[in-house]
Amino acid sequence: MSDRLRPATRVVHAGLPPARQGEPYLPGPVFAAPFHLAGPSDASPYGYGRYANPTWTAYEAALSELEGGETVVFASGAAACAAVLLPALGDGDVLVLPSDGYPVVRKLATEHLAPRGVEIRWVPTDEQAVRAALPGATLVWVETPSNPGLDVLDVAALAQAVHAAGAGLAVDNTLATPLNQRPLELGADLSVSSASKHLTGHSDLVLGCVAAADPERAAALRTWRGLTGAIPGPFEVWLAHRSLATLHVRVERQDATARALATVLRARDDVASVRHPGFGSVLCFDLGAQERAQVFLGALRIVAEATSFGGVHSSAERRARWGTDDVSPGFVRFSVGLEDAGDLRADVLRALEAAAG
Repeated sequence: MSDRLRPATRVVHAGLPPARQGEPYLPGPVFAAPFHLAGPSDASPYGYGRYANPTWTAYEAALSELEGGETVVFASGAAACAAVLLPALGDGDVLVLPSDGYPVVRKLATEHLAPRGVEIRWVPTDEQAVRAALPGATLVWVETPSNPGLDVLDVAALAQAVHAAGAGLAVDNTLATPLNQRPLELGADLSVSSASKHLTGHSDLVLGCVAAADPERAAALRTWRGLTGAIPGPFEVWLAHRSLATLHVRVERQDATARALATVLRARDDVASVRHPGFGSVLCFDLGAQERAQVFLGALRIVAEATSFGGVHSSAERRARWGTDDVSPGFVRFSVGLEDAGDLRADVLRALEAAAG
């Protein structure tokens, strides 16, 4: 597909085969363990379902067009993170990691990498802090925007510094999506996403993906996926590809509503520390006490109390309930869905009045 096409067009057509008489836009999912394979083992790219599947191939091609690098799909975002970190780092290596990042990545570091001799350097999502940790680093992992703090890094500037230090750069791009940020074009080596969020967008699939600037890295990721069996089901991948066509309209609508809601919340004296980076469907704010936050969440009518983000249904949660993030008891992470912006605003304001006591 031409790089000149705008994003809204690209997401609709990404990964689709050429039009053929009597054929659907997107071929159905392929269910197979073994495939017919006569002769040498490399006579076809498809021999056994743990290593390759045509439905994966189509979805990976679609994501590769959006990411600007070769993409590998995994059974979950956690599996994608593990595929980047576990096989690449060993005794004597140094991993720079956000102290305010994805809890699964932090657990992989503390419970699996550190015991095998990998030095973990914890830093906040702050460019100067990351730069200070670079000497001798092997791999730098960042989230931008971070979750749940929503802090933003300059990926292009950071990539130059990381490479000058002789390290690789992996960017968790889940919150931004490749429509708002393309880490590989900005110089990152790897772009990692939980496809369970915006990429699939309906809160009904668990998938992950990694896009690599270097095809050899992508090949290594595929080898790891096959060896560990971290493979997605073909029907789930087909649904993900089907859902990709609406990514642009979903993200555009969610971003606009989130910006408007953040403006409303910042104008209130009873809401503190409203955070929104100017793009993305997620915003965060502080209601002070745990009890007040719970009253607010319980009073919402069209917003579900649930974890995760990026779905068509708005959701919110008191993030401190998990005990994994350094946030106050009243810190709320809010994911904007596709409801009418006016209805959503009214629901939030009414719930805030209920929480005022």
